[in-house]
Amino acid sequence: MSAMDALMVDTVVADPPALVLSPDLAARGLSLRAKQAGDTDFVRDLYISHRWEEMQAAPWSDEERLAFLRDQARLQAAHYDVNYHDADFLILEMAGRPIGRLYLFRRNLKDLRIVEIGLIPDWRGRGLGGALLRWVQDVARGEGYALCSIHVEQNNPARRLYHRLGFRDVEPVGPYMLMHWTVPGTVPVA
Repeated sequence: MSAMDALMVDTVVADPPALVLSPDLAARGLSLRAKQAGDTDFVRDLYISHRWEEMQAAPWSDEERLAFLRDQARLQAAHYDVNYHDADFLILEMAGRPIGRLYLFRRNLKDLRIVEIGLIPDWRGRGLGGALLRWVQDVARGEGYALCSIHVEQNNPARRLYHRLGFRDVEPVGPYMLMHWTVPGTVPVA
């Protein structure tokens, strides 16, 4: 059994408390809300914006790349709906306009899983991702988790940010690296 599987065997939380952004993030004009049916196009386009550059290596036309990425976004959404159906699917907004997504699985008492985090291109590189991750770490502390975890593609430059925030590499899982941040004062999970 992998470290990831061992975490998922533990006690499950029925209804974790509602999430509220920290006052410093709210003061920046940010808000979180539950993903709604009308967010499908935004979530799809956000996914495409994250994958577009890497798709330039494919010997396809832009139209073919776009069709492929739209299908991949659909498959990812279906995967999340099945495997994380009871996660918090959140849309990050700035002044009422969607600028990102944050999907958190809070049903396991040991592991606050970051299923997905991402911002639209115009909002990347402004420190919001780091601020949002620090807020997630605060949520983990406040709700009594032992750790936060996330799977990050091994070649993703964002891994540097995770390392700066105290996440450590745990184990490769296909093209991803499972990373953990242990909540201070708790016993590290293997």
